[in-house]
Parts: sequence; structure tokens; C-alpha cells
Amino acid sequence: MYFWDMFRSKSPRNQKLIYAIFALLLFGLVWAFDNFYTPDPYGASDGDGPMTVIPRFYIPSSTTGAIVEHQHYMLSYSEPHEQAEWVAYMLNKAHLTSDKRKRPYFIEDPIVRSKSADWRNYKGSGYDRGHLCPAGDRRFSEQAYNETFYTSNISPQDRAFNAGVWNRLEIQVRQWATIYGSVFVATGGVLDDRLTVIGEEDVAVPRFYYKIVARGDAKHMTLIAFLLPGRESKQSLSQFLVPVDVIEEMTGIDFFQELPDDMEAKLESVKHPDEWEF
Repeated sequence: MYFWDMFRSKSPRNQKLIYAIFALLLFGLVWAFDNFYTPDPYGASDGDGPMTVIPRFYIPSSTTGAIVEHQHYMLSYSEPHEQAEWVAYMLNKAHLTSDKRKRPYFIEDPIVRSKSADWRNYKGSGYDRGHLCPAGDRRFSEQAYNETFYTSNISPQDRAFNAGVWNRLEIQVRQWATIYGSVFVATGGVLDDRLTVIGEEDVAVPRFYYKIVARGDAKHMTLIAFLLPGRESKQSLSQFLVPVDVIEEMTGIDFFQELPDDMEAKLESVKHPDEWEF
């Protein structure tokens, strides 16, 4: 009753007190939402269609044994670094739609047994929640789009890098999918035990990021690989080309382990720029 009387009162003092109480309540609700609310996992519906299957000969090795398979991409999770050591997916020309999707929440990956990092680790860190499998590559269905917002698919990235050279490379990969019909992509940060970390869960901040793109089958394949420092650059993408062997040496990952050894060695030892249209 006293509160209602204060609310009805025209006293400036009472009015200020009422506004202060409402502001505190609003602040409390926002704080509780940010710190405790976690949406349900993104479940597939009947209208989402079949899974996007990755041929076995493309799938990399896992140094952690924690392979997670979603409807439209898969990954190998590194618990010590609280992110994926690689994310792999097929990008087909038909995937490249302009469908508008409502941006969902970043949430923990329900399939990662050790639990992926909470998105709140990124708050106030100064780093973007950088997608590894880009949301823009998965607009063709609501499920495909939403599952790119699992925190297992993000890594701390410098904002200028994320919006700059890294985005240019993602656009280039989409162009290749349009030109060649379908490409395989494996991507991630180079993880080690000496990296800067953010948040309560010590999410590692990679100094380098890689992206490997391939097309063809197990008998006739070509590939191209990029290694980028995690900072913005105006240089041509071709300046970041490396043989896959370089990335394997830095990460300990075997990227085309199902190929015959002689074919794998030949493909991974050179850069192959002439086989890809820039």
C-alpha cells in the first residue's frame, strides 16, 4: 500500500525514488538474463531436410578424440583450449541462398561431452565470437543456420581481422563453391599451450588461423590452404597460401588421412594456386 501511495504521489522525491526502484529491477532482470538464461539446444525439425554428409576421405584426424557431428558440419573439440581444433563442412552451390534468418543466441554445444565454453567468456574480452563454419554459409535452413551458433563453432578473433581479411577469405570460398559446384572446407585456429586466454574458462586466443579447401574425389582431388595471422591485413589472399604440410606440422592434425600415402604427400607438399580461380 505504501508503494502504491508513493506511485500516486506527485512529490518529486517520491517520483525519483520510484524511477530508481524500476531501474534497479530492470537492471536485475537484464543481469539475471545475461548470467543465467540458456536457451534450449537447436533441434532439427521435419522440414530441415537430410544431413549434409562429408565424404570419409575428407575427414581430418582428431588429436583429442572428441569428434562431434551436427546436421550440417562436424568438428573436433579441444577441451584444454575450449574451442574446436577443426571444423569441417561441405559447401555446395545450392547452400548459398539469401534467405533471411533470425540471429539466434550463442549457446553451449549439447553434444560436446566436456561442455563447450559459455559465450559469457567473450563478454568484455575485446574479441569477437568468430564463427569457424560461417553462419552465412548455412542460410539454406533454419537448423543449419542456428547450429553454427554453438560455442564449439566459435573462436576469439580480433574484430578487424574477423570483419576484414578473414571475411574476404570466406567470400572467396563461397565463390569457389559457386564456380565448382561443391567444395570441402576445414578450418580452425592453431592451438598450443602458450596462448593468451580469456574468460573464466580460459578460452585460448589463437595467434594464427587456417582454412583448407578441397574439391574432387578420392582419386582426383585438388586442394588449397591458407595460414593467416589473427590480425587484419590488406594483402592479397594469395600471400597467405601454404602447403597443407605446414598446417599439419603446426597443429598435429592429419588432414587427408584416408588418401593413399603417395597421393596425400603429393597434394600436401605444394600450394596449388593455379588450380583455383581467384
